[in-house]
Amino acid sequence: MPVVPVEQHVGAVARGGAGDRSLLGGLQWEAHPANDPHPHAHCPLGESISAMATHRQQHTADWIRYFADRGHGDVRPLAAGVEGAVYLLGGGRIAKVWSGRRPVGLGLMRQVYDDIARHAASLPFATPEILAVEEHEGVPVTYERELSGTPLRADSAVVAPGRELPARETDALLTVLRALAAVPGTEAMRRLAVQGDDRPLWEGHTRFPDALAALVLRAVRRHGDQLAAQVPDFETIVRRTTESLRALPDDGRVSVVHGDLVPPNIHVDDTGAPTAVLDFGFFTTAGDPAFEAAVTAAVWDMYGPYAERHTVTLTRLFAEELGHSPDTLALYQRAYALATYDLFSADGGDGHFRWCAGLLRRGAVTPPR
Repeated sequence: MPVVPVEQHVGAVARGGAGDRSLLGGLQWEAHPANDPHPHAHCPLGESISAMATHRQQHTADWIRYFADRGHGDVRPLAAGVEGAVYLLGGGRIAKVWSGRRPVGLGLMRQVYDDIARHAASLPFATPEILAVEEHEGVPVTYERELSGTPLRADSAVVAPGRELPARETDALLTVLRALAAVPGTEAMRRLAVQGDDRPLWEGHTRFPDALAALVLRAVRRHGDQLAAQVPDFETIVRRTTESLRALPDDGRVSVVHGDLVPPNIHVDDTGAPTAVLDFGFFTTAGDPAFEAAVTAAVWDMYGPYAERHTVTLTRLFAEELGHSPDTLALYQRAYALATYDLFSADGGDGHFRWCAGLLRRGAVTPPR
């Protein structure tokens, strides 16, 4: 099956909070590796990109006929991933066929989308919307509206960015971060579980830093021995990270956290202005806007030759422009690595695991003051 260029992606599809990221923005799926639904787990640059385009769910003539019989005469395949296939229906709609992993929490994610949509008038970009959910022969189908624009650029595992990040990218990032920080966190957002976890992130907690510290401890109990083998003084890092999280001040104000603002998840117009933010759900929750900024700085370029330089540059920029403490940003980056290291393999054999281990070995990436 030919790979659909990511630039053709104009829609967004939905997923539950505990699923993998391919549900929401998912039309990057065509470039994903066989056993890894998350672009962050791509093989390092230099390995075969073609190997990433195998073992996806397939588009089928039966589903094309199904949508055509339901009045969508212009239906055509759009993209496919480990969870299913996406079809462009025309009339401003797309459909996701969940023929792979069964979705979890579509109703809850739909509520989160609705909560975000209540602030659409103040957002300078569109966000996903689930229009309808149905089931055909035991297979769930979600209908979504199309989202305009093209991805800001490809993921760094596919195309390495240059030494200097262009102003077009940093301006778009600041626009998105400021806008999302103004969307209040809601009860539905608190009820989401992040990928790999077995419970809502906020369960049993009233403060985001405490909830995140508990998540870190649950995550390192899963396969922490694998990470400890790669990270010297691992137990001390875990202890200091969780203690520092619990010691963070908290004014009680939380906003929506996307949690996965990588380049393909921000769509822009010809001028570089953001037109859509998609692929919520991988680490979506209600939380501290500084966590969103910290994670974005870390994951914007994970695999390019200047990845560490770009993380430091963006961490400094977000601290200066958004008023976040550089130390807090570095703390949140360590927490993210500890919470997500094993989401794509338990044996440490994937790119995301190696990236998390590398971040923890380097220690704080707090930029010089």
